[in-house]
Amino acid sequence: MHRLQAGALGIRRRTPDRPPGIVDRVDAVKKPVPGDLFVWVKRLSWIELGIFSALILFWLVPGYETETMVFGWAHGLGFVGLCIVIWIACVRREAPYTLLAATLTPVGPVGSVIGIELIERKGWGVGNRHERIADSP
Repeated sequence: MHRLQAGALGIRRRTPDRPPGIVDRVDAVKKPVPGDLFVWVKRLSWIELGIFSALILFWLVPGYETETMVFGWAHGLGFVGLCIVIWIACVRREAPYTLLAATLTPVGPVGSVIGIELIERKGWGVGNRHERIADSP
């Protein structure tokens, strides 16, 4: 008889050949592997950082109320969109949840860009790309 997978945690139920109380852990703590959506997260983070920088510039320089409003709306909508895309990438295991946490800091897109650079340069919080290829059906 084969094992049945129980729940979203990836814990498998015991089989008849195993004593009670012993279960196998599968995929419960598997690290995310950057995929195609991660590329879009990176692009959107840099675009949002540019919009946020322009907003700060127009906000600091006097006399640009209209530009401040336009870039404020663009930043607000863009930031919400960026957070949604990062959340989807986290759910699809293409980005670690720490990237979403870095994005939700008060500095916003600066945190996401720093998080992405740490992921790409140091490999923080992600697995190997070869693992995703080996796991695919």
